[in-house]
Amino acid sequence: MTGIIIVNKPEGWTSHDIVAKLRRILGERRIGHGGTLDPMAIGVLPVFVGRATRAVEFLENADKEYIAALRLGISTDTQDTTGNVISEKPANVSREELESVLDRFRGEIEQLPPMYSAIKVDGKKLYEYARKGAEIERKTRKITIHELEVVGQREDGDFLLRVVCSKGTYIRALCSDIGDALGCGGAMSALVRTRAGAYRIETAHAMEDIIAAGPEKAPEMLMSLESMFAMYPAVAVGEAGEKRCRNGLAPKLRTAPEGKFRLISESGEFLALCENDGEVRVIKSFYEV
Repeated sequence: MTGIIIVNKPEGWTSHDIVAKLRRILGERRIGHGGTLDPMAIGVLPVFVGRATRAVEFLENADKEYIAALRLGISTDTQDTTGNVISEKPANVSREELESVLDRFRGEIEQLPPMYSAIKVDGKKLYEYARKGAEIERKTRKITIHELEVVGQREDGDFLLRVVCSKGTYIRALCSDIGDALGCGGAMSALVRTRAGAYRIETAHAMEDIIAAGPEKAPEMLMSLESMFAMYPAVAVGEAGEKRCRNGLAPKLRTAPEGKFRLISESGEFLALCENDGEVRVIKSFYEV
């Protein structure tokens, strides 16, 4: 069994919970996900099954899109509203005042990872230190915020932000930093991942639907591994080219598009993701062994 199932992760589940549940439903040991979501977050969680797990790294590095709720006037130890409040300040901030500070968070910026994160220091995850009340020195990391805009405000007063960002971005930390820039503090009160790479929330399956489908019907929800690379042109090869690919060699092509392309066999099987940068090379193979 090989493919990708796009899960609409429910609140309260960890990404690990989703993977463990799908292992039992699909009866497949080789399963991995394309980017962790906090338990309070919901939304797009692509899960890779079988040989498709070889493609996890490509989605981990892809841009993600979120809708985050920002609560101003509080700061917490987790940088979201599930944590302990460590300070409260008046926050009579208008939409215009919020928008006035956003430009400093767009583009390539330095971000300090939260203490409540899975980043390892000396073999232990940061959240393990945080739960014991320890504060560990961390280095800032470069991230890229491609798009950042205010898209609304909830009835409770929390602002809604749309964020398109690079790998490694902590939306909780972004909310906290925006609150600090406004002088009142801030925390993330809700998070929806609306897109991961090419996969959007409109194509995601609810966990209750996957569970109801069971072992017999759930495999029908799998998308092809090739769908992840659909933005790249396809190049078909004959038997000799397929044999070279299966032997770990780059195909010999008379013509090849510049940049990345999909290598397809005569039978239509997705063999590999390749690249032509003056010389054709295989980035990663995906054919069934």
